[in-house]
Amino acid sequence: MKNLRSYYLLITVPLGILICLNKSELITSSMFAGLLFFYLFVYRTFTDGIKLANQNIIQKSEIWKLIIPGFRMAHLKELYLK
Repeated sequence: MKNLRSYYLLITVPLGILICLNKSELITSSMFAGLLFFYLFVYRTFTDGIKLANQNIIQKSEIWKLIIPGFRMAHLKELYLK
């Protein structure tokens, strides 16, 4: 990810789309819950991991560790401010 603005777009646009789909009742509540789960645990883990790997903070093989809350918390500054 080249800059912080594009990173924030990558993490907020899918969530906004998901919320709009839910408000317009195009998806069921159980589908919303499943997609939200996917967003939080798969999509965000992957995007955060790629950003940290591109910054040479973690290796690509360690991306899965971002599911662990403490591991992600240790890199908050690198994820959201740099």
